Amino acid sequence: MLGQLRQEEQAFASKSGHLEKLDKELTAVKKSAAKCSNSGNEHAPPEREEQNNILQGAKETQKKAQEKVKDLEDKLKNATALREKELKEADKKVSDCKKAMEDAAAKSKDHLEVESLLEKYDWIADEKKYFGQPNTVYDFNEQDPKEAEKRIQKLTETKNKLSKNVNVRAMNLLGSAEEQYAELMKKRKVVLNDKAKIASVIEELDKKKEAALLKAWEQVNKDFGSIFSTLLPGTQAKLSPPDGQTVLDGLEVKVGFGSVWKESLGELSGGQRSLVALSLILAMLLFKPAPIYILDEVDAALDLSHTQNIGQMIKSHFKHSQFIVVSLKDGMFNNANVLFRTKFVDGVSTVTRHVQLHNKALTSTEDKENEGRKKQKKR
Repeated sequence: MLGQLRQEEQAFASKSGHLEKLDKELTAVKKSAAKCSNSGNEHAPPEREEQNNILQGAKETQKKAQEKVKDLEDKLKNATALREKELKEADKKVSDCKKAMEDAAAKSKDHLEVESLLEKYDWIADEKKYFGQPNTVYDFNEQDPKEAEKRIQKLTETKNKLSKNVNVRAMNLLGSAEEQYAELMKKRKVVLNDKAKIASVIEELDKKKEAALLKAWEQVNKDFGSIFSTLLPGTQAKLSPPDGQTVLDGLEVKVGFGSVWKESLGELSGGQRSLVALSLILAMLLFKPAPIYILDEVDAALDLSHTQNIGQMIKSHFKHSQFIVVSLKDGMFNNANVLFRTKFVDGVSTVTRHVQLHNKALTSTEDKENEGRKKQKKR
């Protein structure tokens, strides 16, 4: 486009020179015509006609030249306007390129600053997901960065002022305190782990304890009812938790006569309460039997029938245990395998041993000795 414009300018300059030349010739012709007109009829008509023809031709040539010049001027104006437009567009492109380069440089600078900040501050990577989120400290719509920068500047100035009065050696103490804190946190972590293990063991033991208690309750409750019904025929007893509670919360002793359950143990007689207590104790002992038991006059406040029932109960429920029973009532003696009797003989306390044979009679060692003497005398 610039080359075409230069060609148009050269053509315009050439036409302008030719036009000037024609103007000079036309001026000379006009002067000659005027001279001829002023001189009257000095020249012959043929010469005047020739000059008129030349003048007419010069005018036509001038007119054509003027038209070409005008055409060239229009083309030059159009080319100039187009050139100015292209120059403006080129200037705009150059300006846009400069702006793009400046933006790219700014972005590159910002990118380098961001990379530097990421390396310098580890928390940015963790908190980055909250940037721009509403209702957070990183809500940039609510938090104006310029205001924040002013505040930071103000706080920095305050820090610089305070740094003059702050003990710098305190930082060393802070480092030592932080080390102690880190050590304590490690110990705390160990303690928490141990606590978790202990809690797990306690939970497991609680489950085992609960299972053991339920098992013991079921067995003791069963034996308690069986022993009490043996001691006091026609009755029943049980251990049951209160209403709305579990076995772990506690147990209550319930006693029933026939199909009627007593509201409390206060409705029982003294002997019946003694049998309830004895039944419960023996039921708990039966849960984990011992090889030997000693009972000292447990039937002192009981009737003879109840005493016999105690002997029968011991014989039926404790087949694998041995009992030493101190009693003053024959009802207990009848169920004994071996009986030791004490009495005074000539002011001296003596003990005799009696063995029960086939559940019919008790034979003492003294009787056996007497029978032996009688046999010897007969001989």
